[in-house]
Amino acid sequence: MSKIVNIIKQYWSTVLIVALLILTYYYLSITKIFSATLFPPVYKIAEVFMTDYPTMLSNIGTSLTLVIPSLAITLVIAVLLGAAMGINTFLRDSLHPIIYALSCIPSILLTPFLILLCPNLRTAAIIIIIYGIVWSTLFATMTGMEGISVGYIETARTLNIKGFKLIMDVLLPASAPAIIGGFINSLRASFVMLVFAEMYGINSGLGYYVRNGASMGRYDQMWAGLIVMVLFVLVVMQLFQRVKDYALRWTE
Repeated sequence: MSKIVNIIKQYWSTVLIVALLILTYYYLSITKIFSATLFPPVYKIAEVFMTDYPTMLSNIGTSLTLVIPSLAITLVIAVLLGAAMGINTFLRDSLHPIIYALSCIPSILLTPFLILLCPNLRTAAIIIIIYGIVWSTLFATMTGMEGISVGYIETARTLNIKGFKLIMDVLLPASAPAIIGGFINSLRASFVMLVFAEMYGINSGLGYYVRNGASMGRYDQMWAGLIVMVLFVLVVMQLFQRVKDYALRWTE
């Protein structure tokens, strides 16, 4: 009980803002100041949750099958390449201009090419998500490696820690806060790219569910999908926050 009270004390302002948003929507839906179609009654949105929850769960599963492998591949590429560029000056000077130029190209411009070149839409969607989110973690890894004190490395070498062991036991842990910070930004961006990929290609997932509701004039379904999407993002971010706190517990 005391834990619930502490949570309420900590997040009372957040609860107040959410309550105000709900009341604002309720006011718009009953007064019909704007289009009554765009703002269906609250009970209709509640009905969607009660009748369409199997479809929602299925779409959540589809979204997870896209975002999880995309994030895993992103982390591997970003850490390996970023670490190599952070350690090797020649490699960094050679690749940094190219990578920076590629990071400036919006993934939306590559979508037509990927749809034509990839064997299926799911593969194209994963590549689109990876391309849209990899840069933040990559640059964070490279910056974290560059920021490690020379004295820190020399101390490790004095202890005869060299080569691969130096990278795994010293350099990566030392740059972990920067890497995880960049990955958090990638995680946030991944949901934007996920929705984009699902709305413009994949015929399933939360993004598709929202787009399908809007295109069919089922705005109660659209609002329900948006609510599920927000809750989905919050749950994933909270889970990752727990993982981050555990992984960086030595920094506290």
